[in-house]
Amino acid sequence: MMEGLKLRFQAFMNNRWLVLVAAIWIQSCAASGYLFGSISPMIKSSLNYNQRQLSLLGVAKDLGVSVGFLAAFLCEILPSWCPLLLGALHNFIGYGLLWLIVTGKVPALPLWAMCVLICLGNNGDTYVNTAILVSCVQNFPKSRGPVVGLVKGFVALSGAILTQIYTAINFSNKTSLIFMLAVGPTMVVFALMFIIRPVEGVKQVLPSDGSRFALIYTVCFLIAPYLMAITLLEGLVTVSHNLVTVFTVVLFLLLFIPIVSTFSEEARDPAREALLPKTEQREAGNSDQNAHEHEVVCSEVEDDKSEKVESLCPRGPRIGEDFTLMQALITAELWLIMLSLLLGTGSGLTVIDNLGQMSQSVGYDNTHLFVSMMSISNFFGRVGGGFVSEIIARDHAYPRPIAIAVAQLVIGAGHVFFATGWPGAMYIGTLLVGLGYGAHLAIMPTIASELFGLKKFGAFYNFLNLVKPVGTLVFSGVIVSSIYDHEAEKQAHQHHLPGSVFSGMSGVDEPPTCKGSICFFLSSFIMAGVCLIAAVLSTILVYRTKTLYAHLYGKSRT
Repeated sequence: MMEGLKLRFQAFMNNRWLVLVAAIWIQSCAASGYLFGSISPMIKSSLNYNQRQLSLLGVAKDLGVSVGFLAAFLCEILPSWCPLLLGALHNFIGYGLLWLIVTGKVPALPLWAMCVLICLGNNGDTYVNTAILVSCVQNFPKSRGPVVGLVKGFVALSGAILTQIYTAINFSNKTSLIFMLAVGPTMVVFALMFIIRPVEGVKQVLPSDGSRFALIYTVCFLIAPYLMAITLLEGLVTVSHNLVTVFTVVLFLLLFIPIVSTFSEEARDPAREALLPKTEQREAGNSDQNAHEHEVVCSEVEDDKSEKVESLCPRGPRIGEDFTLMQALITAELWLIMLSLLLGTGSGLTVIDNLGQMSQSVGYDNTHLFVSMMSISNFFGRVGGGFVSEIIARDHAYPRPIAIAVAQLVIGAGHVFFATGWPGAMYIGTLLVGLGYGAHLAIMPTIASELFGLKKFGAFYNFLNLVKPVGTLVFSGVIVSSIYDHEAEKQAHQHHLPGSVFSGMSGVDEPPTCKGSICFFLSSFIMAGVCLIAAVLSTILVYRTKTLYAHLYGKSRT
């Protein structure tokens, strides 16, 4: 009896679906950086920063989220719980010290030191995301699009989830949100970090996979509209605290439903599993693992070594095989991905980092509402982007970058709405930018794995992440902040004029604040133009990879 229970427990703990569910739970509260728009106003007022200084802090935050080469290296040589533990500690130290400084419990640090601090706190997200992505992609090598979309989708949704929890707890001090960001994600990672790992067992697509993914997707598309509804309700009308608590309990129940996908055992095929690597070999970085995984995923290309596919990369590996980072750097495909990602995600992340000031400039006091809306639409973009791009590639054998080009046009449309300043434009712009930005982060890792293989997936993922802070450094740290501060200075000189529409400016000891749609008018149109250029680059990538996708997925249609 006891032996049977022990075997069942071991089977449950070694279930790849349990790993995916645990990953979803961690990601549901692991992205502190997406709440920067909520905490930035209190940081700005507490530390007396102008918009340029606040933007530099945002760039440091983005840099912390994006620099993950050490995390990728550790994922190759250590068990997954090690980078997860390091990530949790980084988050706790960074945001814990930030809370102490903002509340005045310790003296304020120079701006450069504050940038280091918030960079450290958000670098924890990189360790967590890398360990989870590497483990889940290795567990589901033939379902990378949906898995990446789900895992990264809940990262985006974490902003709205954490905001709802914060509202339910009903802290008396607004700075308590920073304290919650330090403690909450750390506790969840500590509780689940030993579950996240590549596991032995089935790796091929099984008939039951469709129903399991359908269950999780159903929960996703219940949680996101539910969060959107209660966020709008709590933001637009007065809701009792008891009702907010009920809303939060229902949210937790919805998050718990995906565990049902782990209940039934997976039928195993010993003949195919004999070709797959052991967990210990995978975590030790055994090179045989990568060859086997690539054989499972990209066998279609191996079967047809046509001259046209060979010509895509005449030296070294062919596009679609396993590359090292140095080998990929000489390909036009990687540079097209980088430039397209820099322009698309850079402009989208600029909105996320400045959302607090953008909403305040057009008269909205409740910045939490737009931060939650951005988080939810970001989630839809990630989950929907992974799902739609999988249909485009696997079902129709079209190049997956088509979906990226469309996402960049959606972001550009969102910037146009921000520039107009029309009634309700803030809501529409937030939703559009969130959708497009989220789609980028779900689709780009999948494209990288298809073009350059799974052997160095962690390294490619973190290398591409580096372009995001470069984009925000230029767009947010230079363009947007300069235009905002310029307009704020103009209004500060005009506010004393009789009958001026500009009023309520800050005192002489505080940095001036900009009011009106003019604050982000020019910068939003610049960002829209940037997105159009990004869409053109993605279209070029579509043309260059159409042969690869025809060979990679075309045979599955015949």
